[in-house]
Amino acid sequence: MAYTESNMLPIGTPAPDFSLPDVVSGQIIRLYDLPAAPATVVMFLCNHCPYVLYVNHQITEISRAYKGKGVRFIAISSNDVETHPEDAPDQMKIQAASTGYDFPYLYDETQETARAYDAACTPDFYVFDADMRLFYRGQMDGSRPKRNPVEPTGEDLRAALDAALSGQIPPPNQRPSGGCNIKWKSEN
Repeated sequence: MAYTESNMLPIGTPAPDFSLPDVVSGQIIRLYDLPAAPATVVMFLCNHCPYVLYVNHQITEISRAYKGKGVRFIAISSNDVETHPEDAPDQMKIQAASTGYDFPYLYDETQETARAYDAACTPDFYVFDADMRLFYRGQMDGSRPKRNPVEPTGEDLRAALDAALSGQIPPPNQRPSGGCNIKWKSEN
């Protein structure tokens, strides 16, 4: 596993649209067809990454806490399933159920969505405001297995969501997320 940090897409960037299958419901989810929300969290996750596994329980806690405030959560897996079959859609569906994801878990087979978001690692978090402009991107918190094995709290993501929901400006000190690199398909 190669430790990789997020690319930090510029604040204010409009959310790139996508139309991807949800492995749980079987429906195609198009971002801009969804009803308006005061904030939208787009997360790049996968099944096998130890960095994602380390924070999964906190992701589900944050989702449950903020869905009641109208925040929308969407997870996307973009890994090449030829090299990482544990990230295939059938395995994603099992992971979503066992972890308790209460949000769509989308499969980005072409990896076009990951490229549009300039995603680099898992986990990688993007918070968009009510106008679907990037408000926050980066780490959920400072926890990292082996690198900083403190208990995950989600403090950075929670602070960003609180700021977005209360109409504040984006947090000034946004730190990149870090984890496994996205497993890109070979260019051959």
